[in-house]
Amino acid sequence: MSGDEIPGERIEEKVSLLRKDAESGGYFLNPDAGFVRQLARGLCINEKRYGYPSCPCRLAVGRREEDRDIICPCDYRDADLGEFGACYCALYVSPSVAQGKSPPVPVPERRPPRSERVSMTTRTGKMIDVPLPVWRCRVCGYLCARDTPPLVCPICKASKDRFERFM
Repeated sequence: MSGDEIPGERIEEKVSLLRKDAESGGYFLNPDAGFVRQLARGLCINEKRYGYPSCPCRLAVGRREEDRDIICPCDYRDADLGEFGACYCALYVSPSVAQGKSPPVPVPERRPPRSERVSMTTRTGKMIDVPLPVWRCRVCGYLCARDTPPLVCPICKASKDRFERFM
């Protein structure tokens, strides 16, 4: 087996985990099962290479700290779904795309150039200024720093409209 060969059962296991995670969070996977398997294979390859499942549609550096924003599901998923109906790699899609009511459209790259990326915490855990707004789920108190609130709260599954800008 070469370095990039992944056993079929490992790919199917990854697809199953992706589907369970998507469904539990109120998300949808692309309805094209073959396409989802190819992306799952890419995630498995990257997990084997780097120790984490970086998005197979983006170039990973191979250092978790620098690739943190593209570990699947990436930091850009919700904004892409809200604006374009799919994430950058089209693994996650909107309900209308999942139901075949609308096709996925090309999604432009949101990831800032490497020189513009800022880490949010230091190794010592010291807080630093975050160049993004902070959103708070009014149901459970979950906090996240990003351009827009998530479509679904990862903790209590409340919808995007239940978030408020915090501080």
